[in-house]
Amino acid sequence: MNREYNAVTNEIKEQIKSSVEGKVYVGNEINEDFFHDEMPIYGEGIPDVVVRPKNANDVANVVRICYQNNLPIVPRGAGTGLTGAGVAIKGGVMIDLKSMNQILEYDDDNFVVRVQPGVYLNDLAQDALSRGYMYPPDPGEKFATIGGNVSTNAGGMRAVKYGTTRNYVKEMEVVLPTGEITRFGANVAKTSTGYSLINLMIGSEGTLGIITELTLKLITAPKETVSLVIPYENLDDCISTVPKLFRSNLNPQAIEFMEREIVLTSERFIGKSTFPKELEGIEIGAYLLVTFDGENRDMLDDIVEKAAEVVIEAGAIDVLVADTPAKIKDAWAARSSFLEAIEAETELLDECDVVVPINKIAKYINFVNKEGENYDFSVKSFGHAGDGNLHIYACSNSMEKDEFMRQVHEFMTVIYQKAYEMGGQISGEHGIGYGKKEYLKQFEGELNVNLMREIKKAFDPKFILNPNKII
Repeated sequence: MNREYNAVTNEIKEQIKSSVEGKVYVGNEINEDFFHDEMPIYGEGIPDVVVRPKNANDVANVVRICYQNNLPIVPRGAGTGLTGAGVAIKGGVMIDLKSMNQILEYDDDNFVVRVQPGVYLNDLAQDALSRGYMYPPDPGEKFATIGGNVSTNAGGMRAVKYGTTRNYVKEMEVVLPTGEITRFGANVAKTSTGYSLINLMIGSEGTLGIITELTLKLITAPKETVSLVIPYENLDDCISTVPKLFRSNLNPQAIEFMEREIVLTSERFIGKSTFPKELEGIEIGAYLLVTFDGENRDMLDDIVEKAAEVVIEAGAIDVLVADTPAKIKDAWAARSSFLEAIEAETELLDECDVVVPINKIAKYINFVNKEGENYDFSVKSFGHAGDGNLHIYACSNSMEKDEFMRQVHEFMTVIYQKAYEMGGQISGEHGIGYGKKEYLKQFEGELNVNLMREIKKAFDPKFILNPNKII
């Protein structure tokens, strides 16, 4: 849908400046970091104005001006997205929500915390932990904002046990595209009160409204944690272990898989080797990284013993136990650096975060690797083995950009098709944004996309909020 918008005149810029308590930047004052996200291959856009609001009223005042003048608005968090969702493709006004970064209140009786959307995931996680709580959602990018996490329904590594961000959002304050302020959800245990408007907002990537406050569920932090590094000779044996861990009722907090090549890339980047490359004369081809948590060490020791029996019987070469904070940190250091490591070694990069049923992971990755042999770029894969969310990267240091993009589009079309044949979908947590719209229409179908478009129209009749994203 290609709509026309009005220009942001000097008069409108002055109107915006006078309507907010926060800071407003125009022209050369706008940092180039706001022109793109972490996946610049999906294009850049230069906002005419960047607003750093102090509160919801600032946001509402700016949105109201944009609505009256038919101007595009782009809400943005930390800019760590990977689909171009937070990019001002149409110019207009960008609202930088990092400036609204306060942890407002803990409610110890109801196990919730109230925060502004610009709070970093890392800051909330650490602050909650200092009070004996855990905020379970654990996406890989710890310095993304909570508002951005909610806007993409980010899942992360602990989703296998604790669920995704959606499971922890109780209530939110939202500025609608008309400039009206409303609230969705409630701080209650259950509800059956009409359509779930809060769940439409979660994962909507800033296309339906702008989140200005969140009430989030917390849990009591587990007292003990242990991680296992489990090496295998090949990927098939590695992935086939995952359903067996579930059937053994071991309830892992996280299960990550990684192939040898991505581990080598990451260890070069961090300058430290943690994962074994050869054991008992066998070259390691793939790994599981599994974390368990619990109330006491004896409980975890029993779980580790049972898990070791399961994985060795399933073909693991060994089980390496990380049972101290330092060892756990080392075990996860390489996994946490995968994206940064790939970026450091790659000039041209594209990715997808396709999701498939967990019993189809090995078959799917083998298909992807085989398909990748038909192209001039290399393919690197890793992902969340416990929930089937796979991160697949196309990487090149030698191709021309146009040819790279042509080949990647062909590759992505083929592997998305295979994912749908296996019962999967395009994205597990990164979203659709600007870069994946064509695939959404192709594989979700015209009927479903039209339903999404009608929802968008109901919230945003002028289509000014984050235009040209998702649909």
